[in-house]
Amino acid sequence: MDEAIASGDRIYAVIKGVGINNDGADKVSFTAPSVRGQMGAILQAQAQAGVDPETISYIEAHGTATALGDPIEVEALTQAFRTKTTATQFCGIGSIKSNLGHLTAAAGVAGFIKTVLALYHRQIPPSINYDRPNPYIDFANSPFYVNAKLTAWNATTPRRAGVSSFGGGGTNAHVILEQPPVIAPSSVSRPYQLLLLSAKTPTAIDRQTNDLHDYLTQAQNPPLADIAATLQQGRKRYSQRRFVVCQQPQDAIANLATLPPHLTATHQTESQTAEVVWMFSGQGAQYVNMGLDLYRSEPVFQHAIETCTEILTPLLRLNLREILYPSALAQEQSTELLSQTRYTQPALFTLEYALAQLWQSWGIKPAAAIGHSIGEFVAACLAGVFSLTDALHLVAKRGQLMWDLPTGSMLSVRCPAEEIASKLPPELAIAAINSPISCVVSGPTPAIERLEQELTA
Repeated sequence: MDEAIASGDRIYAVIKGVGINNDGADKVSFTAPSVRGQMGAILQAQAQAGVDPETISYIEAHGTATALGDPIEVEALTQAFRTKTTATQFCGIGSIKSNLGHLTAAAGVAGFIKTVLALYHRQIPPSINYDRPNPYIDFANSPFYVNAKLTAWNATTPRRAGVSSFGGGGTNAHVILEQPPVIAPSSVSRPYQLLLLSAKTPTAIDRQTNDLHDYLTQAQNPPLADIAATLQQGRKRYSQRRFVVCQQPQDAIANLATLPPHLTATHQTESQTAEVVWMFSGQGAQYVNMGLDLYRSEPVFQHAIETCTEILTPLLRLNLREILYPSALAQEQSTELLSQTRYTQPALFTLEYALAQLWQSWGIKPAAAIGHSIGEFVAACLAGVFSLTDALHLVAKRGQLMWDLPTGSMLSVRCPAEEIASKLPPELAIAAINSPISCVVSGPTPAIERLEQELTA
């Protein structure tokens, strides 16, 4: 049940206890019912369930509909209940046989299904065509009454029921069922929702689009996050795909009504899976509050940021999260700190690593990863080259070593490296060769400025 709750499965009822025995050697004949045998199965189920009989408010009886069988069954139930309670007529009784007749080997499971659905829908179905009780059954002094009309199933304790099935030859079975657990309502979701549609044919995807549009139009406050989760996780994937991104049901309705099929339905063969390559950028693209919306709305992203921050705090001697997401009064100070390489590089690594964790939590796995500069460290960490802790120690040390060097500048030059090398003074050097006709020169800022003027001229 814990797994079913964690998976968000629909739970109709809970099996609390089961009692099974065979009293074939303890009866007057092979097919005769036995009070003691039936009572034993009922008590066994109640004991395993650990419930008080007075909390059981419905019994789905075996119901032989014979002058001998029914009084024996009610007597067995009464004796089982009387071990714990003297209360009368608090528990409804009925049998699906009044609806379907005798089902032989399927009788027990039919009654079980009926009772499960009754618990789920909070209603006790009637025993139809009931006028008066068997004269050999003393219902007035028993815990039971025949439920002859559809009744709302209300109870001060969790709704519970017993289901009996007694077979020829002495096999007795009884099951205690309980109402499904109360599932906590959906938590606050992300600001935007992704509604996915999938079908086998273009006609089917159009019909599915129209059906979803009509449902959202007619429903009162439809739970958009729950709808998105069901469409993403509870539906099969077929070759015809369509999607809508929305914030409110009204957005979804408008988008679904205007979807151009040739743009939003895509075809993909069943055997082919699209591969994704992740590319991680280097220093220079950082800014205060980068990823703030994700930090606020995505728990996986937030957890990754917090994990990296916790590891980095003793290395940087400050809380990196306060630089990334400062208060309004600290915006200017954070902008200045984030421009310092010793903080820039750990901040970029943290953000890119958190993004990767978020995408992976959505089921998007990279076929390959590549990075530039600090991005290489993220790609290597995700590939298992080193642990997150080791990666952050390396990045923090790397940023500090670079920060401790004298300040300087870089200049992108559009010419081959060997051509520019002959023009460089001793204090300048080629820092990177980006292509056969593009390179980067670095060194002290005054020397870089003179070189820029010379090359421009």
